[in-house]
Amino acid sequence: MKITEVEALSNEDLENLGLEWHTDIDDTPYISNEIIEVTEDEAQRYYDAANELYDMYVEAGQYVIDNDLFFELGIPFNLVEAIKMSWEEEVHWHLYGRFDFAGGLDGKPIKLLEFNADTPTMLYESAIIQWALLKKNGFDESMQFNSLYESLSDNFKRIITLGDDISNFDFVYEGWKILFSSIQGSIEEERSVKLLEVIAREAGFNTSFCYAHEAQLDEHNGLSFNGDNYEFWFKLIPWESIAVDEPDLAMLITTMIRNKNTIFLNPAYTLMFQSKRMMKILWDLFPNHPLLLESSYEMLNKKQVKKHAFGREGESVSILSNGGEILTRSAGNYENYPELYQEFAELNSHNGSFYQANVFYAYEACALGFRKGGEILNNMSKFVSHRIV
Repeated sequence: MKITEVEALSNEDLENLGLEWHTDIDDTPYISNEIIEVTEDEAQRYYDAANELYDMYVEAGQYVIDNDLFFELGIPFNLVEAIKMSWEEEVHWHLYGRFDFAGGLDGKPIKLLEFNADTPTMLYESAIIQWALLKKNGFDESMQFNSLYESLSDNFKRIITLGDDISNFDFVYEGWKILFSSIQGSIEEERSVKLLEVIAREAGFNTSFCYAHEAQLDEHNGLSFNGDNYEFWFKLIPWESIAVDEPDLAMLITTMIRNKNTIFLNPAYTLMFQSKRMMKILWDLFPNHPLLLESSYEMLNKKQVKKHAFGREGESVSILSNGGEILTRSAGNYENYPELYQEFAELNSHNGSFYQANVFYAYEACALGFRKGGEILNNMSKFVSHRIV
């Protein structure tokens, strides 16, 4: 694994680019001054893996619905109808997600760790910051596996065209509007959502932004803000949080989907993909698939990772020995969700640090980035750029 140390983007550089969450709580930089060198073959394998896995997730999603396995995935009952309705109609278009991988460099096999299909982070860093770091250091900016910005633009158009061909977007688009929302108080989430809004507007949509609590939802009249109605709501609120913390909102959204007056992005069915317990479904459907790690709802007889159906930033994760002894553990608030036991896989490593590959998917695999940290990556992990050599 070859890593080049480079001149870092200064905090002023990052703020000028709109990234204000550049310093972690321990006063260390969030954006690493490293660039991972990736071969064309390695980039191609990441691309192929994400595309193949997405097709497998679609097959697994249908299997979950056909066999009523929502409880097994830890999905709250009050979103099951919304998931089914959004799955059945193509207008509920999956905008983007992010696969997390172990391996992929130095001949190590690529293994899926999980799929952040609903509210993935690292969007801003992957789409904007990697390019800027290469440019600052005099590298060819095109030498990346990174078309995230353009792929998102095209996929916004597919919300209307509903297929591969987006050439007729201008002809079929009739002014439908997207309202973008984040929770007030998180600059990272707000900037990420506003970047998506910029991309959608450049793609040709009428858009606006408000904080989530400012959006007006009505089961009969749909979505509105400041007196204007909107056909689409992109809300950076995890579906499981809506189900557990705001059950009235879950019920209202379900009714609005049933009444066909609002389309929610990402769709409710991405909650199936988001559940880490989907790994067991995938293993059942595709046993011993080279991209998968053995996964079970019961403890395995090998070194393994214990996760929970939902969780973020590496919280509530344990690495266990083959006898179940805790080797490494991270605290967290997700232990009320049911467990998943997943075969342990080594992350890419260099000089005592671990590097997890992350591949964004927007209709197809479209961008690679890395996170650097310990064996269990948490909210102190660093973002690391790459270039193709």
